Amino acid sequence: MTKADLVDKIAAKAGLTKVASEKALNAFLASVSDVLLKEGRLTLTGFGTFAVETRQARKGRNPRTGAVITIPAGKAVKFRPGKKLKESIKK
Repeated sequence: MTKADLVDKIAAKAGLTKVASEKALNAFLASVSDVLLKEGRLTLTGFGTFAVETRQARKGRNPRTGAVITIPAGKAVKFRPGKKLKESIKK
């Protein structure tokens, strides 16, 4: 599913125009980014939790040359689904 498909679904379910739905989706995505940047964690009860986690630096291999390289430490966003989301997918 693409972002445009999601906008169409939001518009249909909420009874909004596609333009209003896209604005709402963009505002939601920007808000999630802001919260993760400032607080590092966002819990949407019943849906799941987004959390920023730090990855350690590690060794890896260049697939073309086979040379050993160091992959620097960094941050990644992890998602853990909530109970209701897990149950809805199992149906």
